Amino acid sequence: MLSQAIAPRRTLVDALLQGSSLLYHLLVVVAGSLLMAALAQVSIPLPFTPVPITGQTYGVLLIGTLLGSRRGALSMLLYIIEGGMGLPFFAQGASGWAKLLGPTGGYLVGFVLAAYVIGWMAERGMDRRMWTALVPMLVGEVIIFACGVSWLAHFVGWDKALPLGLYPFIPGDVIKTLLAALTLPAGWKLLGLWGRE
Repeated sequence: MLSQAIAPRRTLVDALLQGSSLLYHLLVVVAGSLLMAALAQVSIPLPFTPVPITGQTYGVLLIGTLLGSRRGALSMLLYIIEGGMGLPFFAQGASGWAKLLGPTGGYLVGFVLAAYVIGWMAERGMDRRMWTALVPMLVGEVIIFACGVSWLAHFVGWDKALPLGLYPFIPGDVIKTLLAALTLPAGWKLLGLWGRE
């Protein structure tokens, strides 16, 4: 019953692994949180802002699409819990609940919401072609930055929130969005060649 409650309709990871048990779903959620932790370590601090450039946004796009709405959101929530409880999973090996309450905490909350929405769109087949895959990726980016910049504004003010929390990240996030929008359709195409779709 619980496995049905968290199972998505059909995502790329399910087409590849063909799992359906509760243990399968739990392992997929944990794997997503660990992938996110690894991508968070791809981090470049910027001296003028508390927000670093990281692989996290790409991770959210990828994990949300691969796992679907419920498991993607659960995976991001687990990632936050793991980091909050002291595992060095946040950007630059940081950990602790202070990160969630600090200037970058809004981005972390945005990861959960974005993964859910991206996954919901992927469950409806929007990850099968590049042009349709761009839609959930862009929506996910908007959610992440809306949450992140809004929270950051409480610390630095609205006049500085966009220059510190959005503008410097646009070029990199355009690349991450395009990369994610190319990766997922390529995966479906490859599965089609294997006859697994």
